[in-house]
Amino acid sequence: MILVTGSAGHLGEALMRVLRGQGLAAWGLDIKPSAYTDHVGSIADRDTVRAAMHGITAVLHTATLHKPHVVTHSAQDFVDTNVSGTLALLEEAVAQGVSAFVFTSTTSVFGGALTPAPGQPAAWIDETVTPIPKNIYGATKLGAEALCEMVARRDKLNVIILRTSRFFPEDDDKAATRSRFSRDNIQLLELLYRRGDVADMASAHLRALEAAPSLGFGRYIVSATSPFTPGDLAELHRDAQAVVTRLYPDAANLFAARGWQFLPTIDRVYDNRRARNDLGWAPVHDFKHGLQCLRVGRDFRSALARAIGARGYHDEVFAEGPYPVD
Repeated sequence: MILVTGSAGHLGEALMRVLRGQGLAAWGLDIKPSAYTDHVGSIADRDTVRAAMHGITAVLHTATLHKPHVVTHSAQDFVDTNVSGTLALLEEAVAQGVSAFVFTSTTSVFGGALTPAPGQPAAWIDETVTPIPKNIYGATKLGAEALCEMVARRDKLNVIILRTSRFFPEDDDKAATRSRFSRDNIQLLELLYRRGDVADMASAHLRALEAAPSLGFGRYIVSATSPFTPGDLAELHRDAQAVVTRLYPDAANLFAARGWQFLPTIDRVYDNRRARNDLGWAPVHDFKHGLQCLRVGRDFRSALARAIGARGYHDEVFAEGPYPVD
């Protein structure tokens, strides 16, 4: 039996759909009820975690407070859920004797490392980059990563940490981005350097679950495979469109036919090579795939992403954007 925390969210539901579609026994835990939630409760409550862990052989821990909650939730809320909740799950997993524990972290832990100084090339982000969290979300996810590593070393729990890039379907939180780019336009562009499809995110988690017993511990960036190389970084930060149209000569016509625009600059590139090599992960939904879909008039998102749709982060609807930002 596989425990999926956060089963009412984008990734949690994706994992539940895939696991049950494969005929595997999966148990969903979330603070919100849903069609894929078997146990309603908070991971910050130890009794809830202990009850949910009964009979579990592996854990996919996706439950979290996200960046969109920074303005609506306190710092203590983030510590309770992202740090204490993760510790409870890790300790109860050890007590249960589970074979593998996969923790969904985020590229937001890199924080300040993602923004190059003026005049500098775009940042190449791989697992060797030192995180510099810049908000409570990134700080608590990094803290939870540290707990994962500690428990893996101390208690010999097989743990894989996946630092996921953005995969949410909602509009961008920045008003300037929303005013310039349609949702499809910007989300396709982000597949070049900072986004992944939820179907590929789900497959990365399942590959991590399989690889965990042989790896023991690992930390990986998971994002769509970028076409860029370190040699592109200076030009990407200066004239991103020139790089993209050189690599994909027909992209300009495909974009023009839809009234779409290119990004003038790209500030970072996520490198997923280690995840592909160590986990045997093969993401499908990259920018090249997206252009192929544009050529034939098909949605570039996976069938799984379309089936799940938007989940949102708050019960409240905000006037400016999908969620408030500070």
